[in-house]
Amino acid sequence: MAENRASVYGEGVPCWVDAQLPDVAAGERFYGELFGWAFEEAYGTTVWARLDGEPVAALTPKTDGRMPTVWTVYFATPDAVALCRRILVAGGQIVTAPVPVGDLGTAALATDREGAVFGLWQPGEHPGFVLRHAPGTFVWAELYARDTEAANAFYGGLFHDALFGTEAEPDFGRAPVSAVFPAEMPPHFLVHFRVEDLGEALGAVQRLGGRVQAGPFEASYGTVAVVTDNQGASFALLHR
Repeated sequence: MAENRASVYGEGVPCWVDAQLPDVAAGERFYGELFGWAFEEAYGTTVWARLDGEPVAALTPKTDGRMPTVWTVYFATPDAVALCRRILVAGGQIVTAPVPVGDLGTAALATDREGAVFGLWQPGEHPGFVLRHAPGTFVWAELYARDTEAANAFYGGLFHDALFGTEAEPDFGRAPVSAVFPAEMPPHFLVHFRVEDLGEALGAVQRLGGRVQAGPFEASYGTVAVVTDNQGASFALLHR
């Protein structure tokens, strides 16, 4: 079921995604055709993707060629500085300390104990997704970890209410890296976008210059295929 007009997210709920790409204009062409996104300038050289007029993601230029071309999921927090302290205590690392993004909010990047990178978003004028769980929008993030019990302990300690609370409806899960990827693949988050027709979407990915990495396969949350865009950023397509 689509969830519309979401404006407030509890701590630990995925609230935004962005892609760091060498060529943002090429990303606009790829994702615009794949998901029907339209684009507008957001801040600096970053553009927002909109679907039905609502913000659903951002594309931002990768300024350092040593950095990966990647989709990043951001977890909501009312206090990014305090959460960064808790991440360090829990054994994670801070990649980018909290930094204001104009009046939109405050962003940070961190890793868990195994090195999987994730973002933090403390909202200002921009709460995060206004549209999610609908076709062409974020629907799930899967953490591929080497030790899923350790991941449960780490993220459960940080985001207990979002994951295990009595009213929790988690938007992210955990699975062993080896369940889908070669054992040497480093732990990472995989952003999933919902599609109505998985076969049609996979055909579009390949036609647009992307490729299929894995699947389709059945997961507890739907039918999944892992793909890359035409610049090498991995993401997943989910049908359910």
